[in-house]
Amino acid sequence: MSGELQLPDGLTTVKSQYGPAETLTRLENSIASHGLTIFARIDHAAGAKEVGMGLPPTVVVIFGSPKSGTPLMQMSDTIGLQLPLKILVRQRADGETFLAYDDPVWIATRYGLAEAATPVVAKMQGAMAAIAGEAARGSP
Repeated sequence: MSGELQLPDGLTTVKSQYGPAETLTRLENSIASHGLTIFARIDHAAGAKEVGMGLPPTVVVIFGSPKSGTPLMQMSDTIGLQLPLKILVRQRADGETFLAYDDPVWIATRYGLAEAATPVVAKMQGAMAAIAGEAARGSP
């Protein structure tokens, strides 16, 4: 996918052509259009402001589907540290907006999941790439 960067530690970043507020709205719309549930939003910039500190727009959206996550947790209960899935929307000091998320294949590997997890993980990986891409530059 153009504009996507996969780092060796499993972190995937996608540059958005939109500002942070529009990227966040597009992200949430894309998540909903994929039939997934948003469980929480963590606004790190708002938290920083509450303690008198500055931080550019930085929001984590936590989302997923128990139908997908539960089978992985049945294979490894500690994978619950990584589930539900999360995407970070952040604005860098230079004004550019990026999305970042952990690649589900990297997550599954980290938690020692066997080939039995491959179908679920591949579906999650495709959904994450599609959702981030739609938020960053496509039509959700």
